[in-house]
Amino acid sequence: MLSQWIIRELEQALDQVCLAAGTARPESVITRIEQPANIEHGDYSTNIAMQLAKHLRQAPLHIAEAIKNELNKHDAFKHVIHTIDIAAPGFINLRINWRAWADMTFALPATADEKVVIEHTSINPNKSAHIGHLRNACIGDTLVRLMKKAGYRVEAHNYIDDLGNQLADTVVGLLHTPLAKAHSRFGDYCWDIYSLTNKAYDTTPELAQKRTEVLHELEEGNGNLAWMGLLVAERIVKEHLEEMKQFGIHYDLLVWESSIVREGFWSSAFEQLKRTPNFYQEQTGKLAGCWVLKQEAEANSDSPESEFSAEKVLVRSNGILTYTAKDIAYHLWKFGLINKDFMYQKFTGDVWSTGRHGNPHSFGKADIVINVIDYRQQYPQAMVKQALESLGYAEQAEKLHHVSYGVVSLSPSAAADLGIDVSDGKSSYAMSGRQGVGIKIAHLIDQMEQVIETSRSDKNGLSSREIAIASIRYYLLRFALQTEVVFDMKQASEISGNTGVYLLYSYARSLSVLNKAHQSGVTPALPETFPELEQAEHALLRHMSTWQDTLHTASRELAPNMICNYAYELASLFNNFYAACPILKADGDVLQLRLWLTARFKDTLAEALDVLGMPTPSRM
Repeated sequence: MLSQWIIRELEQALDQVCLAAGTARPESVITRIEQPANIEHGDYSTNIAMQLAKHLRQAPLHIAEAIKNELNKHDAFKHVIHTIDIAAPGFINLRINWRAWADMTFALPATADEKVVIEHTSINPNKSAHIGHLRNACIGDTLVRLMKKAGYRVEAHNYIDDLGNQLADTVVGLLHTPLAKAHSRFGDYCWDIYSLTNKAYDTTPELAQKRTEVLHELEEGNGNLAWMGLLVAERIVKEHLEEMKQFGIHYDLLVWESSIVREGFWSSAFEQLKRTPNFYQEQTGKLAGCWVLKQEAEANSDSPESEFSAEKVLVRSNGILTYTAKDIAYHLWKFGLINKDFMYQKFTGDVWSTGRHGNPHSFGKADIVINVIDYRQQYPQAMVKQALESLGYAEQAEKLHHVSYGVVSLSPSAAADLGIDVSDGKSSYAMSGRQGVGIKIAHLIDQMEQVIETSRSDKNGLSSREIAIASIRYYLLRFALQTEVVFDMKQASEISGNTGVYLLYSYARSLSVLNKAHQSGVTPALPETFPELEQAEHALLRHMSTWQDTLHTASRELAPNMICNYAYELASLFNNFYAACPILKADGDVLQLRLWLTARFKDTLAEALDVLGMPTPSRM
C-alpha cells in the first residue's frame, strides 16, 4: 500500500531526526498521513513535525526541514516522491511521481493465515424473508468477500433457530389457523399463517398453550410435531437460500440450533461455566432455580436488576435453555474451545449442514469470529463475550466481533403501499412479522425489475432483473452500519447519484471506451514520460492509488459502506475525467495515458464491485 510505504519511510527519517537530537522517537507519537482536500496542497500531507515539537523542544518548521533532509537521502523515496514541500506551521506536503508509482506493486499486510468465521443472515425458518433480513445478508456476504480479499481464510455460517417461538407459532398456525388463499411459495403462505396466528392469540387463549406444547416437542425432537417443524423449517430455509443465491450470497455451513441442544454442546459448556464464580444457581427471589451469568459490572455491586435481566438467565428454573446459553455453547465450538463436534451432511448444492448423521468435517476452529446481528442484540452478544472472559478465554473474547447495524424500516409512502395508516405523520414505520407488515424480498425484486425495465432504452447487456438485484444490494450496503435504513421504493430505484446503477453504467462506459480503442488498433500502455496531468486526470489517479488502503481499513474496521463510498467517488471522478478530457480524440502520449487511466479505473472498479457482490457488465 502506498500510504503504508510512505509511513515506513517517514518513520525511518523520524528515527534519525530524534537520534540527532539525542532522544528516541516517542511511542505516543503516531505517524499519520492524509490526502489534502485541496489537491494543490499535495498528494499526501503529515503534521508529524508539529507532534514532535514539544518532545524535541524545537520549532515545527525546523523539525519538518530536518525530516525532509533525511527523506532526500533515500533514493527509493526520491524516485517515488516528486517533491517535498514544507508549509507553515510545520506541514510536510508530498507530491507523487505517478509514473514511478505506476511501476510499483503493493500488497496488503499479511494476515498470518488466520481463519475467520462470519455468521450472518440467521433468519427464523418460519416464513419468507423481508428486506430487513436482506440487509443483514448483504452486509455479511460483503464482509466475507472483503476478508477474503484481505487475505483471510473465511467460513460463512448461517444459524438456523429451529427451536424458537417463531417456528412454533407457524406450526401452531398450520394446525389450527385455517387459511385458503393462493400463494406462489410456501414461505409466503407461512407469512400469512404466522401473522394470523399471532393475532389469534389475543382472542383464543388456548392457542398460546398449543405454542408451549409445540416448543416442548421441538426441543424433544422425536414426535410428530418435531418432524413437522423440521419439514417446515427445511422447506423455508431452502427458499431462503434460493433467494439469497440471486444476490450472489453463499454459505459454507448451516448450523441448526437443535444440533447444539441435542448433541450435548450445552452440557459441555455448562460444565465449564460451573467452574467460574460468575455462573451460579439463584436460590431465592424471582430467579430462584435459574442458572445465571452475572454481569462483570454487577459482580461487586448491589445495583437493582436492569432491563436486560432476562438475558442473564442461561437456564430457566424449568430447565429450558435461553437463546444466550445456546449461543455461548456455539461460540465455544466456533473457537475450538469445546471437546465436541457436529456431524455434517450436504443440505443443498455445496452448502453443508449440521445434523444427527453424516461425516466429520473441518468446520469451526476460528481465530476470529464475526457476528452480523442488528443493534438490538448488543446485550446478548456482550454476554457471550463475557462468558468467554469468565472461562479464561480472554484472547478469543478479544477476537469476537459484533457487527451491529440499524434495522430497515418503511418510509411513509412504502408503508402506505402496504395499507398501513400513516395519518400520524411519522417519518418511518417499523416492519413486523407478527403483524404481517413488511416488504418481502421476492416482491421487492419484482417491483425493482419493473422500474428498471420501463426506464431503460437499451435492453441489451445485463437483464433488468440483474440490474434490479445489484441496485437493491448496493442500496442496503451504502449506508453507515448504525444508520436506520428508511426504505423508499422511489429512492431505491433511482438510476443516478450514489446508486448501484450509476456504478454499473460507469464500468460499462470504461469498457466501451477500451473496446473502441481496441477496434482502432490502439491498446492501453504507459507512456515512458507522463504528460503534464490535467486536474481531472490527477484527481482520478490520486483516488485510484488509495484502493488498497481503503480495502485494508474497511477489513480492519469491518465497514462495507467504506467500499461503497470509495466506489462511488471513483466512478464520479472517472465520469468527470471522461467529460473533461477527451480520450479517443487525443493522440500520442496523451492518448496512451488516458487509455491507461481508463483501463486502471476499469480494473479498480471491478475489484470494488466484486467485493460488493455486484456484476461487471459489458453493456448496460
